[in-house]
Parts: sequence; C-alpha cells; structure tokens
Amino acid sequence: MTDVLDGVRDHYRATGLTERLKIALEVFGREDQPLTLKQLGVLDHFHTRGLAATADLAQLAGISAGMSVLDVGSGVGGPARFLAATYGCRVTGVDLSEPFVDAARYLTQRTGQSERVSFQAGSALDLPFDGNAFDAALLQHVAMNIAARAQLYSEIRRVLKPGGRFATYDVVANGGEPYYPVPWARTPATSFLMTADATREAIEQAGFRTLTWQNDSEAAKAWFAELRASGPPPSPNLGVVMGPDFAELTANLGRNLMEGRLGILTAVFEAA
Repeated sequence: MTDVLDGVRDHYRATGLTERLKIALEVFGREDQPLTLKQLGVLDHFHTRGLAATADLAQLAGISAGMSVLDVGSGVGGPARFLAATYGCRVTGVDLSEPFVDAARYLTQRTGQSERVSFQAGSALDLPFDGNAFDAALLQHVAMNIAARAQLYSEIRRVLKPGGRFATYDVVANGGEPYYPVPWARTPATSFLMTADATREAIEQAGFRTLTWQNDSEAAKAWFAELRASGPPPSPNLGVVMGPDFAELTANLGRNLMEGRLGILTAVFEAA
C-alpha cells in the first residue's frame, strides 16, 4: 500500500509548483493584485469538462449556503473556491500532494477566499477529520488512483453526517485496455479503474443510498471534440501544474473515451 501511495504522490509531485504559478500568473498583474475565478478557470479544474462538471455536480448534490463541504483530492483548489463563491458554503480540501495543497492555499489567498476555503495535506484513505463533520463531500477524478476502494468510500462515509450527500464524478473502466499515459497515471502501476457497476456496489456497501446515477460519457466526448476544434487552451493552463506532457495525457484520455475504453460516471449518494 505504501509503495502505491508513493507512486501516486510522485505522479503529482509538482516540485516548485507555487513558484511556477506565480510566474505564470504575472500575465494578470502584480502579485499583490487579486485574481478572479474566471482568470483561473482553465488552470484549476483538473478533470474532464472542467468548471462545467463541477457546477453540474454541485447542483445535483444540493450544495447550499451554510453547508460544510469536503473536497477529497482537491488539487489546486478550483472546485473548492467555486463552491464557496457560488453557494456561500464553507469548503475544506484535502489532497495527498503537499505542493498541490501549498498552491491551493496560495491561489485561495490571491482570490480573497481564505476565510471560507481551507486545505490540508492528507490521504483519502485516512482522512484527517472527525466523524460526522461534513454535510457533503465531492470526489472528482480521484478514485482512479485508489486501489482500496472500500476503504476510500468508508472513510468518506465516516466523516459525513447521517443524511449527508456524497457526489462523485470519475473515470470508469468500460471495456478494453486504456492507452497510457493519462492525466492520473503515466503507467498502469498507479491506475486502479473499476466499472461503473462495481463502483456503485462498493459505495453502497460503505453505507450509502443511491440518489442520482448518470453515464456522462457522451458529454465528455463532446467536450473533447470541442477542445480539438478550438486548438491549444489559453495560458496559463494545466500544463503549468502537470508539466509539458499534459497535452499528451489529455489527448490519451480523449482517445480512450472516444474508443469506448473508458467512461465517465456522475453519481450522488446519501449517507445512511
């Protein structure tokens, strides 16, 4: 288990990330100038369909003002900042990568959201929070890196209040071996895909009841087709975060979806 976690951590090592972000964001002015969520939009949503997917998932999960929300695998914090700004909730992000957490804190400070949004380094398999602490939890494009799914979903259930919502938006196995590298893994050694049905079974066995179940593969395919037609994304983009090969990683994910090797699952559950 430790070797697997180390491999995943290495994939998201992102050494010097905050300094790279500071340089890339100079296009928007001096460091003492505030940033807007729109300026960060191409940079800080590390999943298929980007901000649109986060917005759809939040709506399905019933996020509202006053809620305490956990973002598991929060990356550089784009979804957490969006939720807080849009709904007036308090959001806590947790991520295995310390450079991601540092970068998330920096970007949150630059957008003036530090009072409502916070981040901690930690494993999704051992969440650093008390039980019954959150009203809702989001998991976006994270589970593919986690072999111990039963433990993952049990931990999310532990930190949710009874009746709390768990919303997931993830890549699932769909038939055929995927092409690598992809955004979450450069080799199969750190990729632990499950089918949609197996994912649902694992989540329900952890103490959840299914509320919403959607196959969003077609929407993801349309998004990738639009990306191809529009050319390279504007700078700064996720290449700053993941490195110069990010275009290849994204292209392979698009190819895997187009060929039906992978699918996209959107689902919302209620904690029993």
